[in-house]
Amino acid sequence: MTLLQLKYIVKIVECGSMNEASHELYVSQPALSSSVKELENELGIEIFTRSSQGIALTVDGAEFLTYARQVLDQASLLEERYKNAKPRKQLCSVSTQHYMFAVEAFVEMINSTKSDEYEFTIRETRTKDIINQVANMLSEIGIIYLSDFNKDVIGKMLREKHLEFHPLFRAPLHVFISRNNPLAGKKKVTMDDLKPFPFIQYEQGEEGSFFFAEEAVWPEYSPKQINVTDRATILNFIIGLNGYTVCTGIDNGDLNNEKIVTVPLDTDETMLVGWITNERAKLSKAAETYLEKLKSVVSSHGYNLID
Repeated sequence: MTLLQLKYIVKIVECGSMNEASHELYVSQPALSSSVKELENELGIEIFTRSSQGIALTVDGAEFLTYARQVLDQASLLEERYKNAKPRKQLCSVSTQHYMFAVEAFVEMINSTKSDEYEFTIRETRTKDIINQVANMLSEIGIIYLSDFNKDVIGKMLREKHLEFHPLFRAPLHVFISRNNPLAGKKKVTMDDLKPFPFIQYEQGEEGSFFFAEEAVWPEYSPKQINVTDRATILNFIIGLNGYTVCTGIDNGDLNNEKIVTVPLDTDETMLVGWITNERAKLSKAAETYLEKLKSVVSSHGYNLID
């Protein structure tokens, strides 16, 4: 079955005769009749009844005509979308853990866009959702991290979903704390130092586990623990409740440096931050630009990129 055959059927119905339709379609009547017969044989139905008075749609033919018109309408929309000489709207979707540098790169990517029309999406969300969104092609790129603790579980999940992890940089662990916190002046802090303060972490949902946590380390026991879903809330709680969270240590303009500081965490653990893609999909031009900006932003914060 071809679109041309569907167009033949619709035109025959519009003209009311095979002869007139052949003239409008610029094909011979025998060729037109043969094409219709081939289609009927392929589908196992009779589309037209033929008599000395001409042709008429059968019951099956009337139903087929409805579907044929829908298919041709959809084909017409595709042609308008992709054959239009006007530059197409740029599209790009990124899913990420709650990293300020990922948003900073997204802003730079948008600012560099020369297109008059675009539709970009960035989702700061849970680790498992990031993986699923890239697997289902809802996002082209996902920003996550691997550690010695989670790399086997996350790696297995990525392989099962045909996703590739591309290392970006390795970050020693830091904590975000209030500038008024008594630990703010220390060169390094330990998890024992942080025990008196509320531990704030990103909530990972009912199916979440430590393997999907955004924090690479956490206290063995914290009498004060707060779960949040967005970055603005976690920063407000650090200031208002004198809490802390574990992070890469990269900050930018979103971080109120008058009220929040980053302090290195005394641990050998690190975060291997990278981006994931679907091995069955090709990145859009906008997504490639985003990766360029992401690398530039990370470098500007003093981190060495991994080739």
